[in-house]
Amino acid sequence: MFRQKFLPKHLPKVCLNITFSQKLKMDKKLKVKKAIIPVAGFGTRFLPATKAQPKEMIPLVDKPVIQYIVEEAVASGIKDIIFVTGRGKRAIEDHFDYSYELEHSLFKKGKKDLFRSVRQIAKMANFSYVRQPQPLGDGHAVLSARHLVNKEPVAILFGDDILESKIPGIAQLVKVYQRYQCPVIGLYRVPPAEVSRFGVVDPQTIAPRTFKLKKFVEKPAIKEAPSNLVYTGRAIITPEFFAILREKPRQSGEIRLADAFAEYIRRGHPIYGYELNGRRHDCGDKLGFLQATVEYGLKHPETGARFARYLKKRFSGK
Repeated sequence: MFRQKFLPKHLPKVCLNITFSQKLKMDKKLKVKKAIIPVAGFGTRFLPATKAQPKEMIPLVDKPVIQYIVEEAVASGIKDIIFVTGRGKRAIEDHFDYSYELEHSLFKKGKKDLFRSVRQIAKMANFSYVRQPQPLGDGHAVLSARHLVNKEPVAILFGDDILESKIPGIAQLVKVYQRYQCPVIGLYRVPPAEVSRFGVVDPQTIAPRTFKLKKFVEKPAIKEAPSNLVYTGRAIITPEFFAILREKPRQSGEIRLADAFAEYIRRGHPIYGYELNGRRHDCGDKLGFLQATVEYGLKHPETGARFARYLKKRFSGK
């Protein structure tokens, strides 16, 4: 009776054979408190700008892209941020650290709003850094942080995608995870002509915007894509998923999350997907980055009104 009353609806059958006391213990252990953010890539699509600075530090108006990603995680209840970095990424570490000289200068000059905004960056979360020694794929980057995760679920966020939404993207996935207690990935619909650029899922609808995944196909031909729902670089994975990552390197030595998702499903383990609410900006693409810059520039309190007037004048020909 306790079991029926307190368990969430729609739990997979494998989760039903537990006692009420075990369920309470699971709730305490399985909260999503940590996030892994891989930032070790070379940023080749933004060369030469990324020759001497991380692409994640390129700003949207006055805030680097990576800060938007961290703010999403923190707003979703994440307390610990684990960056997987590589050579040349020191600027990211410096950005999320205290800058005593800068803060002292701002405070002394009476620029208290700027002082508070700069000081707050380092206080957002507990930050850890792991170096990925070789560029062996996004799955290898996630594995590099395995020792900091323990036996608990962890959020994965990549710095290319910014989700503009009332409810943070990872918070939406956490809600699904709490119901099913299985891995869940963020999904977004794209025009059918674009599916070959993404990892595409074969979805089975089980609730509004919520799917159990029957298949995960990496960059399929347009005619072979099972849907137009694609993976967006947001996910929550569980401890057993790391075992799949370790087992599935490619012949090149690369370890890819896409391969691990596909293998996890093939072995009969449930993965769920959620079609995220919000507007996605692909900041890993030049055009997507420019579009995001326009959108955030129009919303910025300092630039919005003047920028809107400029755009109106620019495109009206007046």
